[in-house]
Amino acid sequence: MRRLLSAVCGFALLALSSGALAQPAPVEGDFRTADFALAGGQRLGELRLHYRTLGEPRRGADGRVENAVLLLHGTGGTGAQFLSPQFAGELFGPGQPLDTARYYIIMPDNLGHGGSSKPSDGLRARFPEYGYADMVEAQRRLLTEGLGVDRLRLILGTSMGCMHIFVWGETHPDFADALMPLACQPTAIVGRNRLWRTMLRNAIRSDPAWRGGDYAEQPREGLREAVDLLVLAGGAAMPLQRDLATQEAVDAYAAAQQARRLPALDANDLWHQVNASHDYDPSARLEAITAPVTWINSADDFINPPELGLSEQFVPRIADVRYRLIPNSVEGKGHGTHTWATFWKDDLVELLARSER
Repeated sequence: MRRLLSAVCGFALLALSSGALAQPAPVEGDFRTADFALAGGQRLGELRLHYRTLGEPRRGADGRVENAVLLLHGTGGTGAQFLSPQFAGELFGPGQPLDTARYYIIMPDNLGHGGSSKPSDGLRARFPEYGYADMVEAQRRLLTEGLGVDRLRLILGTSMGCMHIFVWGETHPDFADALMPLACQPTAIVGRNRLWRTMLRNAIRSDPAWRGGDYAEQPREGLREAVDLLVLAGGAAMPLQRDLATQEAVDAYAAAQQARRLPALDANDLWHQVNASHDYDPSARLEAITAPVTWINSADDFINPPELGLSEQFVPRIADVRYRLIPNSVEGKGHGTHTWATFWKDDLVELLARSER
């Protein structure tokens, strides 16, 4: 069973400020399907995926939509992050790389996020533990069953969405003409990357106010620690050194981050969002990716540090890939560089030209 309903909602955790919406305003809706099976064996009685679209689908001579672009957000975010000036203002306007007069832009809130099915809707800690394979399957169902799209011109994803792209490329190698993963590695999350995530999850569930996930009020102390970890993981050392040059500036910044982020958080939602990476490890099947890929990381990314040498291991195993590391600079955005299109817009233009059918 499926149906499309209009709705409006959304919040962002790791995304930067959504700012002014791109014009024209996006069309919003919900895709629903019953009895969604998860890879771990559990089932979700009803899957709801909220989405936003810009532009109109255009069909080719074979009747298939040929101009659809799927944008995939990061952990804790929503599709609304792509409406920020630093993203939409660089890409969606007339003559820009993803001009909405030319492309049909699809921006879902992924499973567990925003206006889509998530623990805080009512199941709380009893919500099934979903993984990235489940999130990609939900995206595929939205496209094929909800929007009538069985071919994508491009998938572009940031952070968690970046990791989803590697899953897409291996499990559905013919679905997209081009792939642009931004800010991730195609391998299991271990080492420091898993350590801070584990600390965050432990902080939430060790708060006495957690109460097995059936809390009367949010476990604020656990969430405060989670926010601190998110701020550290997303920050860039050089601009923080410049901008937080005194003890007072550091203290004020830390307090402001708590004040801005904490009210938007739900502990069950955040725990599941961070936990979702538990089944991610595409490293064994990179040779299955056949679509042209432009893969971008940044040298100031705490979450994906270049000194690990992971990209050097994986690039030779992907058939048609161009990899670029954005250099460290005082203007860098750390992990958040993925949402500032000015750093990689030219790479996107080149990928679209290289993958033109």
